[in-house]
Amino acid sequence: MEPAEWAAAGVPLLRNPREVVTGLHARHRPLPLTAIVAVLGPDDRLSASASFGRGTDPPDGWEFRNALLNQLRRVIPHDLRLRRPVRTAMLLYCREGEEAWTEEDGAWMWALRDACTLHGLRCGAYVTLTPRGWRVHGEERRGRRPAARIGGPRP
Repeated sequence: MEPAEWAAAGVPLLRNPREVVTGLHARHRPLPLTAIVAVLGPDDRLSASASFGRGTDPPDGWEFRNALLNQLRRVIPHDLRLRRPVRTAMLLYCREGEEAWTEEDGAWMWALRDACTLHGLRCGAYVTLTPRGWRVHGEERRGRRPAARIGGPRP
């Protein structure tokens, strides 16, 4: 998925991205190659979240989608019976490198959109966390803290 396609998809804006990113970072303490899927309720409050490592294989949207679905199924029931989704799933992906969009980001974006459809959720923001800080793709909102920690043990 290309950035322009993501921006045109009508992904709902995060009301307070700094608060959401800071909260997920504090809860999960991600290292590079860690994905955090979070489900926000209608009030944009965190309902559930899960973190997992992506491994070192080349990026694959199908595998990312299956991993996201697996995590969503573990932390929250699906909303497939509702006429319209009321909860929103978002993804925070911690990686090394620059903050600019990559093909791997495109695979994650596609995976998030597809996993949301299959779990009955609205597709929410895709955020990357790099050593330079965080960035909400498609909205171009960003901040310097928190930032990805490179190497070293978890505190």
